[in-house]
Amino acid sequence: MTHDHHHEIPRYTPEQTELALNPPAGRNGGDLVVETLHGLGATTVFGLPGQHALGMFDALRRSDLDYIGLRVENNAGFAADAYGRVTGEVAPLLLSTGPGALTSLAALQEAAAASSPVLAISSQIPSAGLGGGRHGYLHELRDQQASFRDIVKSVHLVRTASQIPSAIAAAWESALTAPHGPVWVEIPQDILLKETTLPLVTAVDATPRELLPRPELIAVAAHALSHARRPVIIAGGGVVRADAAGKLRALAEKLNAPVVTTFGGKGAFPWEHPLSLQSWLEDRHTTDFLEDADVVLVVGSGLGELSSNYYTFRPRGRVIQIEADLGKLESNLPALGVHADAREALSALLESVTGREGAEAARDAVRTVLEKVRARLDAQDLALEQRVLASVREALPATAPSFWDMTILAYWAWSAWPGPMHSGQGAGGLGYGFPAAIGAAAADVTKPVLAVSGDGGAMYSIAELATARQYDLPVTWLIVDDGGYGILREYMTDAFGETTGTELARPDFVALAESFGVPAVRTSPEALREDLSKALAAPGPSVVVLPALLKLFAPTHLA
Repeated sequence: MTHDHHHEIPRYTPEQTELALNPPAGRNGGDLVVETLHGLGATTVFGLPGQHALGMFDALRRSDLDYIGLRVENNAGFAADAYGRVTGEVAPLLLSTGPGALTSLAALQEAAAASSPVLAISSQIPSAGLGGGRHGYLHELRDQQASFRDIVKSVHLVRTASQIPSAIAAAWESALTAPHGPVWVEIPQDILLKETTLPLVTAVDATPRELLPRPELIAVAAHALSHARRPVIIAGGGVVRADAAGKLRALAEKLNAPVVTTFGGKGAFPWEHPLSLQSWLEDRHTTDFLEDADVVLVVGSGLGELSSNYYTFRPRGRVIQIEADLGKLESNLPALGVHADAREALSALLESVTGREGAEAARDAVRTVLEKVRARLDAQDLALEQRVLASVREALPATAPSFWDMTILAYWAWSAWPGPMHSGQGAGGLGYGFPAAIGAAAADVTKPVLAVSGDGGAMYSIAELATARQYDLPVTWLIVDDGGYGILREYMTDAFGETTGTELARPDFVALAESFGVPAVRTSPEALREDLSKALAAPGPSVVVLPALLKLFAPTHLA
């Protein structure tokens, strides 16, 4: 029997063997962790130390990994999430036991919803306390892994030092196998602290598995698309994660198919392309147009709440859904489900479809839809909101990434922002914007990063002003201060006629930022573009506060 995938194990030279036989003294289980991460290609780790995790943190001192320490574990998780999104690489997140680990859960939920490859490595109480008893250790949980299993892609338990490299490698492979996602490794305190005589970890293999489409499904999908009269494409976050925007564009042009991008798929298709329907998914004109298509190709989206215009999207044509997350196939609509990585499936379709005529008709149809959307917006009193968003867009350099909290301006940006953006809309928790921007800045300190929050969401992450200052990261934080939870204020007013719990006392954000040593300015809608441009151009962190009461455009899924 022959093995097609037989890897030759490299033969060690006498010098390498000598080094393996005589590893440096003073290493512990924590060293095995950081050596494995380094061997897998990690360069930056995020986290927060805690009593049981100190073996890992001591080992960082002996490694050349860059460490970015945040002030709250959830924020460290958001930073790792953003690092994974902008680099496409695994972002290690070092956590302690119990409260420290649990505080990261909301960030890991966002990473799971957004398919971000975060590798959380948590400590655990000493091995002697494991096994179901209640030993009264600090931070002890009855079953720590149970708290993570519902959220992460995979759980990897370590119980001896020699398990560390393989467990981390398996977690790494899981995080980067489509769909990307957060994974969790647990290592008891005593294993991290105990001295080890194991050789230095060098070569570690953790190649993600390829998720290839089945050929019979591609044949059927290609036939349907080639013979469609009015094909459309819905492009989701899976296209961005798979780095498949180029393939998507080539397919759309070959088929003359209009493309709409979901809020999580911003940047999957050029905004100003003649086939671009942009991202007006909460507009009924877009929904009607999509419903009228005879073939709908959905790539890298589960057609969840936002992407389906709050589940009102009822296509009359045939749906073909390409999705790497098996659980999302046909979860919301009947479809020809193709379980595959977006890039692989789009490549296969591109080779299999025959080009369609009808370029002019497709472009005219797109123009008509966008004109209807524009007319609907212009009929509402939304000049302030549109001016504020335009000012932010004009101030931000083209290559600079932006990270948006769950705030009214972000709800605008999902539909109206003309390019890539990252937001906390996967799971929808508050506090994402600023710590995420810190993670992106840590990945590339050569260009500015923008964070956008409301005053409510900003209060979740104020502590990270200290982090931005400590590491001198080029993050500019725009805080839109409307005195409360603005979107909840709108929802409650619409539903109940009055609000409860939405109005917030808040600090003087400018004085507060300055107390951290971070320069800050209070701006106005008129001065926003200039003030934000200046802040983004200056080195290091900065804060721009915009007191403004913004409104959301009227939703049309109710129409």
